[in-house]
Amino acid sequence: MDGPSFTHMNEQGRAQMVDVSGKPVTSRKAVAQARIRMEPATLQRIREGRMAKGDVLAVAQVAGIMAAKKTAELIPMCHPVPLNGANISFGFDGDDVLVVEAEVKTDHVTGVEMEAFTAVSMAALTVYDMCKAMDRSMVVEETLLVHKSGGKSGDFHRAERPLLNEKES
Repeated sequence: MDGPSFTHMNEQGRAQMVDVSGKPVTSRKAVAQARIRMEPATLQRIREGRMAKGDVLAVAQVAGIMAAKKTAELIPMCHPVPLNGANISFGFDGDDVLVVEAEVKTDHVTGVEMEAFTAVSMAALTVYDMCKAMDRSMVVEETLLVHKSGGKSGDFHRAERPLLNEKES
């Protein structure tokens, strides 16, 4: 095959899982965020723990952690990664935005960005599921990588997006 070499393509030009067997084990961390825009009354009920289906943030937190652990089952080319930790945090931006943040850590040969993305995405979808009876206009928006450290490509930090837990940077 002529042209540039792509790590996720085999010699026939088809998708493959990248061989990471020669890479060194390093400590790695990734933090992703998602925002959920909703009616102020919906966010107020979440904050007060008064949603009909129960404690929205507790359930979304567990959903996010479970999702991080299952990333390789959901995204075809992701390697199964042994996680050292996964944490889901929540913050509020004004009276109509819930911020979901996932921090995922490993000591492994490949990073955990996709695990952090999967965690915040599933946590955000769980918030929608638990609140949809009250507010079907909710929008899950702006899912992004905030921070990544470790590995060959080094560190990344999105300066314009503060971490919910600044001590973790």
